[in-house]
Amino acid sequence: MSAAEAGGVFHRARGRTLDAFSSEKEREWKGPFYFIQGADPQFGLMKAWATGDCDNGGDEWEQEIRLAEQAVQAINKLNPKPKFFVLCGDLVHAMPGRPWRKEQTEDLQRVLRTVDSDIPLVLVSGNHDVGNVPTPETIAEFQRTWGDDYFSFWVGGVLFLVLNSQFLYDASRCPALKQEHDHWLDQQLRTAGQRACRHAVVFQHIPLFLQSIGEDDDYFNLTKSVRKEMADKFVEAGVKAVFSGHYHRNAGGTYRNLDMVVSSAIGCQLGTDTHGLRVVVVTAEKITHRYYSLDELSEKGIEDDLMDLLKEN
Repeated sequence: MSAAEAGGVFHRARGRTLDAFSSEKEREWKGPFYFIQGADPQFGLMKAWATGDCDNGGDEWEQEIRLAEQAVQAINKLNPKPKFFVLCGDLVHAMPGRPWRKEQTEDLQRVLRTVDSDIPLVLVSGNHDVGNVPTPETIAEFQRTWGDDYFSFWVGGVLFLVLNSQFLYDASRCPALKQEHDHWLDQQLRTAGQRACRHAVVFQHIPLFLQSIGEDDDYFNLTKSVRKEMADKFVEAGVKAVFSGHYHRNAGGTYRNLDMVVSSAIGCQLGTDTHGLRVVVVTAEKITHRYYSLDELSEKGIEDDLMDLLKEN
């Protein structure tokens, strides 16, 4: 099945799950596997950032198209194939209702349509996708365009949870939707807490924290009270790792047994990191990950020590 459905509209996540994987067949551990995480292709940000007008700029995104194409080409060359490719939000730069949103979306869909049909695409909503303060209308637009804004799926005995982190940031204009999201998440975490899965992993756009659980509140993290509440919930349920984007730099830290992994962008870099992707290897005992520049992954592929992990029983 192709990553794109009829009419070029992505609807892989429906009914709060991912139709690329059978929840029944995938609940059993079958041995090590890996997936690719990317974040923030954000078509339009590079020019907006360069001109210093992030609110109104972004009328050109040729650089981002080339970078996204390079990312897809690098992923398609990998052997063995990754189990899936997850994009952790900010798919395009134009906020809901802003100029260029339709054009940016169509160009990104065109690029993503070239992902190998055997590599399912997992799409996470970011603040630029549903708005800093989402509304029922912006959530509905995301669902029409890309699929569910939150859902879960199983792969090889591992439970993956995709969250809408804007509900954790500011749900003041859609409290009922946040309540549904929170209720759903509690149910999913109960499943994880029963240790019915080998591991549980969370994907969301905004990181819980960038370096430590007690750091100051910032645009790029969740508030102290929210992050602590969420992190404790995750730890108690046995979640091993949270993967996010949003920061446009690599960062992360550990809280209790929880690994917070912040990956830099496929698109615009706000620090000194390179445009890249993260390779994540899941073994019976642990989750190992490494960030690669697009050039490294394109030219050399995955390094031998990570490949060796895939041979473990």
